[in-house]
Amino acid sequence: MARDTWAYREVAVESVSNPVTGVLEIHPMAGQAFAPTLSVHCARKLTDPTLYPPGTCFLLSAKLTDRLGGEPYLYAWHGDPVVVLSRAQAKKFLAEYRRIRI
Repeated sequence: MARDTWAYREVAVESVSNPVTGVLEIHPMAGQAFAPTLSVHCARKLTDPTLYPPGTCFLLSAKLTDRLGGEPYLYAWHGDPVVVLSRAQAKKFLAEYRRIRI
């Protein structure tokens, strides 16, 4: 079955170290329609600190979903290409997103 591309949207995310476990997690950046505390399920290589240090920003094509009525989360297909954003590119993306929403 093909992916429903209409359900996916571009989301700027960043890797953040969990203060309890120390493991890298991916969360949306502030300033978008999604809370920065929302979990993101994506390719595991994005949470590999040897490839991408904490604080690395990515641009993902993701959709909001839940599993059998559980907690909502963002899902990004693991086979999509990895797009790394610099802080300046992320700031520009978020500024453009804010202009579109107004």
